Amino acid sequence: MSKSFSSILKTASLVLTLTISQNLLAQDLPQESYVPGGIAIIPTGVMVDKKQPDLKFGNRKVTAIKKNDEWHAVIGIPLKQKIGQAKLQVTENKLEKSNIQFEVNDKQYRTQELTVKPGQVNLSEENLARYRKELKRINKAKATWTDINEVPFRFIYPVEGPRSSSFGLRRVFNGESRNPHSGMDIAAPTGTPILSAASGKVIETGDYFFNGNTVFVDHGQGLISMYCHLSKIDVQVGDLLVQGEKLGEVGATGRVTGPHLHFGVQLNRTWINPALLLPKELESKAKSEPVKTKTD
Repeated sequence: MSKSFSSILKTASLVLTLTISQNLLAQDLPQESYVPGGIAIIPTGVMVDKKQPDLKFGNRKVTAIKKNDEWHAVIGIPLKQKIGQAKLQVTENKLEKSNIQFEVNDKQYRTQELTVKPGQVNLSEENLARYRKELKRINKAKATWTDINEVPFRFIYPVEGPRSSSFGLRRVFNGESRNPHSGMDIAAPTGTPILSAASGKVIETGDYFFNGNTVFVDHGQGLISMYCHLSKIDVQVGDLLVQGEKLGEVGATGRVTGPHLHFGVQLNRTWINPALLLPKELESKAKSEPVKTKTD
């Protein structure tokens, strides 16, 4: 495609400007939630007339946005983050360093017990080797950083349907505890179109052992969305997508027991709750119920 990644995001931003008032645009930020798996928006004390500061949280680069004439950090808080004080590191002009403390509150996520094929819990040597090989590609995609001025934090639902698993669930497979659920599962029939939640660039696609057919989209400054278990992938690496553009179809590939979309969002290489970037008015319509036949 001839358009650059930055230009397609600017075009999408212009469309929003024509349809939404300036007051609403000023609030075009994710919801704040100072808990593990949440988002913290922290003022840095650096005015926007100065160069954008270098922001880090846990040695990972952090998104910087302009708000009220001041640079703010938009931080993804890891699910494994300790409760209590956390620290944002701010560096100005590569020289002046300061730390800003903020509080991370506790949140209790539910537990979900699932039964899957034994070979998908305790992997064979062959499948373990495959997983490790795939993990390198996944980690490379997750580490993507693209410098852009405006990050598209206003997401849309990639597919409509009830929640079959919510973010943060502690999963127990065949009686064995595993990592918490790092995304949002949305149940839908096989073949249902999946839309890009925001404008961005396709940075990785593939068929993975756990995730099945998967697409990664880079939205800039460490904000990345992931779409898993697709029956069909309609894009390829390098494609530039406008918000709402079809990228694939719902399926049941990978480690699943039924068709659904696993929708994941990363910020500063950290899985965060996708609901924090989605429209609030639709949140009540998306039922959060445990559906054992549609989960990963």
